[in-house]
Amino acid sequence: MVKQIIAATLILGLLGSCTAFKSLNLTGNKQTLSSSAVSSKLNQVPAKFIDEISVTPVVTVDKTEIKPGPSAFITNRDVNITEKPVSKGDVKTNALLSEISRAPEVESASAVQFKYAVLMNTEVEALPSTSLLESVDEWYGVRYRMGGTTKKGVDCSGFTSAIYLAAFGYVLPRVSREQYRVSRKISTTELKEGDLVFFNTRGRGVSHVGVYLGNNKFIHASVSKGVMVNDLFETYYLQRFVGAGRIDDKQLVTSGN
Repeated sequence: MVKQIIAATLILGLLGSCTAFKSLNLTGNKQTLSSSAVSSKLNQVPAKFIDEISVTPVVTVDKTEIKPGPSAFITNRDVNITEKPVSKGDVKTNALLSEISRAPEVESASAVQFKYAVLMNTEVEALPSTSLLESVDEWYGVRYRMGGTTKKGVDCSGFTSAIYLAAFGYVLPRVSREQYRVSRKISTTELKEGDLVFFNTRGRGVSHVGVYLGNNKFIHASVSKGVMVNDLFETYYLQRFVGAGRIDDKQLVTSGN
């Protein structure tokens, strides 16, 4: 019994001593490395320098190296560029093709045609016949004169009479009211180049007449500015518009009589 007491006392004495635990440093059954140990480990790893690192070069495309054509191959590059096919519905492409197809017609246009394309705000190919344009252009800018029939001065019906004789070979009555009477009445939706357009400018029926050129434009002898081009939808003429007429009576054709 005495021996057992002595043994228990020795065990308690050993457990009470802190020196028994100083040699151990355990955390979750895993040994931790001190900062000096970590530094030692890092020093054992050889350093990589920049010249040892491989870099994949980025290829840039120089636009000047692209050869024109439906498909372009970039020189010394493994890059192939193919144009995107254009559909028939491509509006811009169709417009471009239209411009190209009408290029010869525009290039061959005369100075008179270009002049009236501007005056009428339309394209060259939409202009009236060349013979009509040349006939009216001879009178363009001639001053207005009541009862006049020459290029020294002309009134509205004198101008239309001269144009119809030169361009169509028709002899029209001298005054606008009679020209309206002998013409076949048509609607504005039927208007074609060379038709006559009539106005009431004095409040007493037809008193003014002009020659329709297209795109709502007509040429006439204006009281204020002489022979010029105006638009049917200008307020002054729209409010005074009476109607349109077409001269197609064969009895009006000159035959040397």
